[in-house]
Amino acid sequence: MTVSDMFWGASLEELKQGYIEDINCYVCVLCGEKIEKGVIYPHNNILYEAERYMSIHIGNAHHSVFEYLIQLDKKLTGLTDHQNRLLHHFYQGKSDAEVQKEMEIGSVSTIRNHRFVLKEKERQAKLFLTMMELLKEKDQHAPSFLSIHKTAKMVDERYNVTEEERETIIKKYFQEGSDQSLKRFPPKEKQRWVILREIAQRFTGERTYGEKEINEILERIYHDYVMLRRYLIEYGFLDRKPDGSEYWLKK
Repeated sequence: MTVSDMFWGASLEELKQGYIEDINCYVCVLCGEKIEKGVIYPHNNILYEAERYMSIHIGNAHHSVFEYLIQLDKKLTGLTDHQNRLLHHFYQGKSDAEVQKEMEIGSVSTIRNHRFVLKEKERQAKLFLTMMELLKEKDQHAPSFLSIHKTAKMVDERYNVTEEERETIIKKYFQEGSDQSLKRFPPKEKQRWVILREIAQRFTGERTYGEKEINEILERIYHDYVMLRRYLIEYGFLDRKPDGSEYWLKK
């Protein structure tokens, strides 16, 4: 299961805390970090049991679940840039007067009205989530869609792919298996996303790759490794240093 699968499959409570509980460990749904149960972890000369240490990991690696979520693409959060800024100020504990001064908009009552609109959005989201949960019990024809990776850019119709479609695309372009070389690079955006998604799973999230190493990995998949590398970055799977000396899997 990919980090994105865990993220989108997590319950609201699990998303709030930032991790899920597995049989032998706690797993961060933001980056996939695993903290093994039964192990005592040291931090700043203090010893912590696994679940408490997971909270420390989230603080160190992501600042907070809120900070992580609010930085996601607005196509994923459904927030406008304006709403994003407002929520960030509210989370920092600022008063309406402080927010108004900081953003230089309207008056204090304007900020209060924005709070009201956000509260309405929360109510609507609760009702929508409830209806979708009830729908799952009745909708026998709902297709299983692929999870969109959290670092996706330009989220649009290209991500409208079912599990069945994924299998067809993989068999077409990875004729010897998804862990083997690519027959050819697909011409359509939807197909490219599926193929790039598969390729990205060959990289380890905890590692940093040098340019030579990543080129060697990609060349074993397809002869035009430069193109693969470019698309992996363009689609938000990989990130790199400005000089291209180091690459890593985006989380």
